[in-house]
Amino acid sequence: MEVHVTQLGVFAYVTADKASHYRAVSHVMLQAKERFRLHLRPAEIVELLADDGLAFDADEVRALLTQLDDWGNVRTDPDTAEVTSVEEFYRPRHLYQLTPRGEAAERAVRHFEQALAQPGALQTAALRDIRALLVELAGLAAEDDPDTAKAHRALLALSARFAELTDRAQVFIGNLQRTAELQRLDQDDFVAYKDLLIDYLERFIGELVVAQAEIARTIGGIDGARLHRLLDAAAERDLADTLDVTDDDRADQRDLWRRRWTGLAGWFVAPPGGQSQADVLRARARQAITALLLAVATINERRVSRADRAADLRTLARWFAAAPSDADAHRLWHAAFGLTPARHLVVDAETLDAREAAGEQPSTSWLDGEPLHVAPRLRRTGRYLPRGRPVSVVDRSEEKARLAKEAEVEAAQLAQARQWLAAAGPTRLSTLGELPRDAFDLLLDLLAEALSRKLTPDEPVDATSADGSIEIRMVPTGDGASATIATSDGALTGPDHDVEFVDLLAPTPTPAAVGSSTR
Repeated sequence: MEVHVTQLGVFAYVTADKASHYRAVSHVMLQAKERFRLHLRPAEIVELLADDGLAFDADEVRALLTQLDDWGNVRTDPDTAEVTSVEEFYRPRHLYQLTPRGEAAERAVRHFEQALAQPGALQTAALRDIRALLVELAGLAAEDDPDTAKAHRALLALSARFAELTDRAQVFIGNLQRTAELQRLDQDDFVAYKDLLIDYLERFIGELVVAQAEIARTIGGIDGARLHRLLDAAAERDLADTLDVTDDDRADQRDLWRRRWTGLAGWFVAPPGGQSQADVLRARARQAITALLLAVATINERRVSRADRAADLRTLARWFAAAPSDADAHRLWHAAFGLTPARHLVVDAETLDAREAAGEQPSTSWLDGEPLHVAPRLRRTGRYLPRGRPVSVVDRSEEKARLAKEAEVEAAQLAQARQWLAAAGPTRLSTLGELPRDAFDLLLDLLAEALSRKLTPDEPVDATSADGSIEIRMVPTGDGASATIATSDGALTGPDHDVEFVDLLAPTPTPAAVGSSTR
């Protein structure tokens, strides 16, 4: 759609002098038009402004309306109403109303302000509404003679709900990436905000996983030809009240509805070899959880170590700014950065004791201090080796043996956990029963690795542990069942899968052993 540059002059009232006054007049005129008041007199505009708490006189409003008329925002018509005084007879009287361009400009500015003020959110309610509307649309598409009015309403509601979901999700994720905003929070407030936000993200991710699978199935189950019939009917209903409809108008409206549907389907259904936008949003939400946990770890580390280089440097800068004189600033500099007289040469303990007894300080000048005797070997070769036996190396054999023992115990526990899982054979997660602590820890690592590789909830996946010792093969059961695994620390609940564990370190049986075992 082509827009001439001259038509954009109606936005001049936003940046001109007294822009707030022009905005106030345009705002009340748009509100009056929404209440079906088309023409307004200056005195009526003054009353509407007063209702909003703004004090303007009639002459000031006339001047503003005249300028708005010059920009094309307002249309001026003669006021033919009867006059009640001589002053009114001699004064030019006009009626004012917003032009189509002026109304469009004011609505655009209002939409811009609302979009900036709109908070970001991950809307689980929108996901449920989209699922319900798609089910309704699929039912209409399956009918031989569908109700086009009902289909149009469903498509309009679906388009609006989907646009709101995507727009607010983009704002939310964008705000989440601005870690500078989080850094301004108090540490206790940030930790409390973290708990609330992680719970919020986890709840949305869980809802998105379920909703995405159901929405993808619903979209895939709608016949393409029947869907296009509903989209064309919606386009025709959009143009039903247009005075003069051309073939180009019909083609543009049909193309608009097809683009809307393509965007909706592409958001939930992944293309071949790619990711859907829902998958991307889920990944960004998971990354946000990781970033929050890292930020909390950093805060806790600061609490424990009580060391913050940035805070220390800021404190030092304040000390420099408060120094009474340059000499005090120099002493502070020496104390902070250790710029003391050089003492790079090696001295023995006897020399150090003598200096301490004499009260010699590191700040003592070389000219005033005791002379330092340099060995002839050091002057001649640049190296100095003290006489006598070399320094004994610290014996760490006991510590090494203890670490080796601990590593051996951990390896045995890991091997036992691998054997426990591999012995379960092909089974369902729900039938594993209560697991030993080591086996459960290993299972958690495998599930985390496997689930992180899944692009869609209904696809099988294989994953290997970080050390490459065991492999898990997971296939969704497809029946919507959930699995609960009990441990001494609690219960783990999630979607049920058919699983098989393969111990990759188990010895492979030789052909002879296999043959002897079968006889």
